[in-house]
Amino acid sequence: MKTTDKRSILFLAVLMITLIFPAASPAKTIKVIFDTTLQKSNLIADGAKPKLISKQFSFTEGPAVDKKGNIFFTDQPNDQIWEYDLNGKLSVFLSKTGRSNGLYFDKKGNLIACADEHDQLWSINPKGKIKVLVKNLDGKLLNGPNDLWIDKKGGIYITDPYYQRDYWARKKPDLDGQKVYYLSKGKKELVLVTANFVQPNGIVGTPDGKYLFVADIGDHKTYKYEIKADGTLTNRQLFTAKGADGITLDDQGNLYLSGNGITVFDPAGKQIEHIDIPEKWTANLCFGGKNGDQLFITASQSIYLLQMKVKGVE
Repeated sequence: MKTTDKRSILFLAVLMITLIFPAASPAKTIKVIFDTTLQKSNLIADGAKPKLISKQFSFTEGPAVDKKGNIFFTDQPNDQIWEYDLNGKLSVFLSKTGRSNGLYFDKKGNLIACADEHDQLWSINPKGKIKVLVKNLDGKLLNGPNDLWIDKKGGIYITDPYYQRDYWARKKPDLDGQKVYYLSKGKKELVLVTANFVQPNGIVGTPDGKYLFVADIGDHKTYKYEIKADGTLTNRQLFTAKGADGITLDDQGNLYLSGNGITVFDPAGKQIEHIDIPEKWTANLCFGGKNGDQLFITASQSIYLLQMKVKGVE
């Protein structure tokens, strides 16, 4: 074949490719990039990355912040509650915790704990003295209180999924279904406030007491509810088609979902950030520190800290 013939064939081939697959204009190319790439959310402090604090635990969970900004969290397999104080010191606050999981401080400084060894709800005072708030539901064991949130009136919401524990004698739940309950301040009996979950887990409410978020980790969904004056819930809405383990809110109304790292959604349910954590599982998180702008993260055998531009509201 002559050189001129080869050039002609090459020219025709290039022409056909150009006609079939026209080049995108610069404007279109930029639009595709913005449609498929998460933009900077401006949540994380400039240059900050998750900092490993310690990797000495069996499985960390349930972080909660006190009024000063100290963080308390659980190492459930070892049946301990630890404290990470404002000076960066780690110490054991309590052993023999009833296999506590989720934690939350009430207004009096008591640590409310989901103690699932015997499927109870505990109140632990600053000196470690224990009071059992809930022992059962109509004479039946709860599935296993997992996480909680306390409203402005002192009422307690708890999620009650069923995770078979190796320290339980039973092999199946006593109750029908996995649900969310509410304990009014001063009361002893739980009230069912919402059901229809596969496996509810993380829970948090807005500081104004108007809305409650519940993550259904078993169904890969997170729901938003309106809170009525009596603490019951109404107007269930799908917030995002993503479940979570622990969840928390910042002062901009953004919702943080833990699990495969941390995924952040704005108040409208749009994903605005994802934070990678170099562990197999990110179980839970809360804001703490002197200024409330440090994101404390429990992840597998470890705990991490991430400096933020936003603050927590819990």
